[in-house]
Amino acid sequence: MRFSSYAVSLMIAISSSRTAAFGSPLSKALPINSNRLYCHHQKQCFRAAAALFPLESDRRRKRTQLTKTGPSFGLSSSTLWKTRGGAFSTTPTTSSSTLLKSTTVEETISTTTDEPIEVFRKDYTPLPYHVTEITMNFDINDGCTTVTSELFIQPNPKAAGLDIDNTDFCLDGEEDAISLLELKMNGRSLIKGIDYVLTPSQLILKPSALKLPTSSESDDTMLCLQTVVQIKPEENTQLSGLYKSGSMYCSQCEAMGFRRITYYPDKPENMAIFSKIRIEADEESYPVLLSNGNLVESGKVNTSSSSKRHYSIWTDPFPKPSYLFALVAGKLGSISDTYTTSPSNQKVHLEIYSEPENVHKLSHAMTSLKNSMKWDEDIFGLEYDLGVYNIVAVNDFNMGAMENKGLNVFNTAYVLADPKTATDGDYEQVEAVIGHEYFHNWTGNRVTCRDWFQLTLKEGLTVFRDQEFSADMMGSKDVKRIEDVRTLRAGQFSEDAGPMSHPIRPESYISMDNFYTATVYSKGAEVIRMYHTLLKPEGFRKGMDLYFQRHDGSGVTCNDFRAAMADANNVDLSQFGRWYETPGTPTVTYSHDYNSEKKMFSLTLTQGSLSLAPLHIPIAMGLIDAATGNEVVSTTVLELTEQTQTFYFENVDGPVVPSILRQFSAPVKLLPESGTVDEEALAFLAANDTDGFNRWEAGQKLFSMLCFQTMNGNNDTKTRAHVYDAFERTLLNYEMNNAMKAYALSLPTESTLAEELDIVDPLSLANARGSVRKDIARRFQSKLMDLYEKLTSEMNESSNTGSHNGGVDDVFKVDAESIGKRRLRNILLSYLTSIRETPAEQRTAAELATAHYESARGGMTDKMAALTALASMHGEETVESARDQALQLFYDEANGDALVINKWFAVQASADLPDVLNRIKNLTKHPDFTLSNPNRCRSLIGTFASSNMK
Repeated sequence: MRFSSYAVSLMIAISSSRTAAFGSPLSKALPINSNRLYCHHQKQCFRAAAALFPLESDRRRKRTQLTKTGPSFGLSSSTLWKTRGGAFSTTPTTSSSTLLKSTTVEETISTTTDEPIEVFRKDYTPLPYHVTEITMNFDINDGCTTVTSELFIQPNPKAAGLDIDNTDFCLDGEEDAISLLELKMNGRSLIKGIDYVLTPSQLILKPSALKLPTSSESDDTMLCLQTVVQIKPEENTQLSGLYKSGSMYCSQCEAMGFRRITYYPDKPENMAIFSKIRIEADEESYPVLLSNGNLVESGKVNTSSSSKRHYSIWTDPFPKPSYLFALVAGKLGSISDTYTTSPSNQKVHLEIYSEPENVHKLSHAMTSLKNSMKWDEDIFGLEYDLGVYNIVAVNDFNMGAMENKGLNVFNTAYVLADPKTATDGDYEQVEAVIGHEYFHNWTGNRVTCRDWFQLTLKEGLTVFRDQEFSADMMGSKDVKRIEDVRTLRAGQFSEDAGPMSHPIRPESYISMDNFYTATVYSKGAEVIRMYHTLLKPEGFRKGMDLYFQRHDGSGVTCNDFRAAMADANNVDLSQFGRWYETPGTPTVTYSHDYNSEKKMFSLTLTQGSLSLAPLHIPIAMGLIDAATGNEVVSTTVLELTEQTQTFYFENVDGPVVPSILRQFSAPVKLLPESGTVDEEALAFLAANDTDGFNRWEAGQKLFSMLCFQTMNGNNDTKTRAHVYDAFERTLLNYEMNNAMKAYALSLPTESTLAEELDIVDPLSLANARGSVRKDIARRFQSKLMDLYEKLTSEMNESSNTGSHNGGVDDVFKVDAESIGKRRLRNILLSYLTSIRETPAEQRTAAELATAHYESARGGMTDKMAALTALASMHGEETVESARDQALQLFYDEANGDALVINKWFAVQASADLPDVLNRIKNLTKHPDFTLSNPNRCRSLIGTFASSNMK
């Protein structure tokens, strides 16, 4: 599953609020836990919520008491309870004992408590019973859906030693979502209070219900539990389980949504075959009926009523956990294609669904899907295993996307794209998220997590795979690595630095929702990348092959993955396992020396972390000749396994400059042992490093130093000279990749800069960064304009050559060269339009941005770049008029397109204007703004909270 980056922080601030303006609980409209994490980024979200909804924020402060400071910080809106029956569950707890022995209803009620209980990884025990197969029938009617299920149950062989004859079996189910109508075991009606107990969160089967009939009574050899429940998807505002999104029924079951559909052991370790899923609904309202697996039957239902109903039956031959179940029913349009797998030569039907009016925006998603399938075959030898692969785009979807087996459900933002409505970033995100969810078919679906503590096993691994896929698709691993590290530092490093710091495999939780963090995903991917670095691509592939060979069809642990990597390569990775249990961002300090007599270079590295023992840290490095700029030692991976180690390089002729932590080979902070950064070395590396990432990194460090000096009132001309020299070298380097140049010219973001400060003054930091940007823009104004005009001319020439009717679609290309050109040109625009101190400069900036918008040959990418510049302009009346006209024009051109309207809200939320808070407040009253749609809420409130430090 891919979570939305905005959601993680924004909903903390407002998820439980009830505002007078909108009159509905945000916890229902946007069901993100109110205590996911708390760090500098989250403080901004709280500040934003307090500013926008002051009355409710004050009420919230009065009623909220934070009692925890660890990874299970705070209380969830949906309380989780102590484990019982030998497995994690959501049952109210009995005092000090579990329900392994029969208890009466009265005993259960008398010993329950409303206090939430912390669940610990160390307390895991297997389920006593295992559902091996399930059939389901969904009878969908407006206002009520009846779900009839058959669960085939066997004792769990992994629960050896348990007194199975005296053990309860707990099925998860939330009483506020489901109503039990009928309950039978092998055809016998079960008696409440004797055979089963119902609690607000579970159906507890007693030992009397779990005994097979004697052979003389029945031929049954397996327990078959038959349940009939009613659910009301139309009233399900949690967007978990089965719910109504507009005119469509849709499901979301990760992490614990299936228990809102029927009673079931809703845990990832229970992998069952969903052998028959039958869906019945009104044909006119819901002509498309989808579920997991392959379609085996469909047709009309013969009824005595006048309504026209139809059905479809699906089967999935591969066992899966309940969180991967999916159902969609609605009036949808689609595009379809086929893909032939290799080497099996199996033809797969591909279909992507959306609202009919959005079908023309699905082609890029289809291309991305086919690219993903081919890439996984080429790199990991993994083929798709079903005859059909469906994707459905849902507007009211609170995550990024969900990897349900054979039926992915996506937020529309990660499926829909065309040149008139999507930026280059949108196109890249669609490709990445389509790939991410497809790659889950093996890393998450075929092999899944034993329990939710192992979440990084599937998510970290799959994020790494989608990063590698995107790097190959864009043709520049350096550019992709820069993008990923920027994201890591902006989100995960801040998480590590706050009180909600936790390891990638947490040790406890109060609410499972707390696990969907940047640490589990992004840092988890970095840990997988370190395996790849240490073992090299060939060794990593060997480890992956063994992992699938051993565990296909199973729920496993992070230790199982590590063991496969170690065994496949005959290496000891026990020390590396400490990464899974260590919170915080480690530091690595360095010092080096060159002995000219011995021609020996030495590098001393010292690590520091919250681990009780040293970590196993791969440090990729190289050596650059200080005189010629030539590389004398190519990239070498040093394995730092002790607290301090010195590495020696012999036969080094002459002084060299070390390039350390190439490609960001470990998620650490690299610092000089002396505490003083060598500016000369940074300037040298910014001009000469052969590693693209480290070349960018050196320039970023120089930019950061100048920003901090400016903030502190220092004016070190030496630092400024280094920055100017590095900037000019980059600007005039016509051999450099355009996308790489765009990133090299960009200043560090404010959040990245904030990570390097012990005390953050957001206003001073933003002003200092703005001042540095304006100084650079003024100094290189003519050179910036020359390159801007050169790129503009090239783009115009290309459009004139390729255009047939002058439309954006005729000239728009989503290839690396075109994206790089647009990215660089838009960075140049941002510098040029930052010069606006005088009225004349303001008019010039506004005219340039307006012309950029009106000529936007790069489609939405260029329009957004221009609008972003214009949105922050104020001063002269003509300038403010140009800003307002552009915003109105953008809104009018959107013509109600939801994703474009989201951009319209977002660009205003990030504007650098003195009255921005009042503008945001007014926008919350705009007819197009709603808290009930996650994308719309994030576009305004999320952007304001995360991107507007002032």
